[in-house]
Amino acid sequence: MIRKEELKLTQEWDKTFPKSDKVNHSKVTFINRYGITLAGDMYIPKNAEDKLPAIAVCGPFGAVKEQCSGLYAQTMAERGFLTIAFDPSFTGESGGTPRYMASPDINTEDFMAAVDFLSLNDKVDPERIGIIGICGWGGMAVNTAALDTRVKATVASTMYDMTRVNAKGYFDSEDSEEARFEKRKAMCAQRLEDLKNDEYKLGGGVIDPLPDDAPYFVKDYHDYYKTDRGYHPRSLNSNGGWNVIGCQSFINQPILKYSNEIRSAVMIMHGDKAHSCYFGKDAYADMIKDSKYTDNKELLIIEGATHTDLYDGGKDKVIPFDKLESFFATYLK
Repeated sequence: MIRKEELKLTQEWDKTFPKSDKVNHSKVTFINRYGITLAGDMYIPKNAEDKLPAIAVCGPFGAVKEQCSGLYAQTMAERGFLTIAFDPSFTGESGGTPRYMASPDINTEDFMAAVDFLSLNDKVDPERIGIIGICGWGGMAVNTAALDTRVKATVASTMYDMTRVNAKGYFDSEDSEEARFEKRKAMCAQRLEDLKNDEYKLGGGVIDPLPDDAPYFVKDYHDYYKTDRGYHPRSLNSNGGWNVIGCQSFINQPILKYSNEIRSAVMIMHGDKAHSCYFGKDAYADMIKDSKYTDNKELLIIEGATHTDLYDGGKDKVIPFDKLESFFATYLK
């Protein structure tokens, strides 16, 4: 028998964005194939009658559903879709122990479990389901699209490929056998220290206070996660961060190996001022290389937008929600 964990869910509105009067909001739970119960926020357009197209949203990596993913989900619900924003395994209000671990397999499964939940919801048309992944969950979304044939349309927003950045460092600056060996060696030593200390050491979230010489993208992260703009008490990036060994398995496991076999629609969107834009451009190039399914693939570059501008829109509200609406309306017919 498949049993859910009992989760403690916050019922009051505690998001980093205002509550819409155009949608109905409720808390939901669902279970992945590892038996981990996930927590989500469901948004349904008011006065909806027929079965609806649906979208599952997750990310950024180290964020919670009360931040960016909830904003995307609520906004898309205002535009006619039933949506859920969910916390990944081991984070936020979702279950799973130990806390603050990540896995390319389990986190892809989290998206597939969200598709399970939507497929069995009596308000959803199971033939019209899409997903949105933000930041590190953009890579997970593309990986899910390569694995889950039920997903008809995918958007990866301001994406990271978490396997690439863990294996090669930022801008591939640590792409050598020696650098990877030292990372593996340090992780293995940390495992033993954690067991000796009977607790997992946290890696630290976004640095605070911000040093004067911080890279511009670290300043962008600070401006989001460490200020009233995006801070949330359950967010890893806003607080203590992932466990030091939390992302160990990403070093050896490229997640986008079969992206050029994705038959469903995929749009990768990125700001041209984002430090991470190379992830999106390269992922798109790999997705269409030697592929028979390029007609429904798109790379959308947003002029002037930084990485975190696509979290909440930034000061110029640059998230192209009109484009997202038309994309999903086209491919979730």
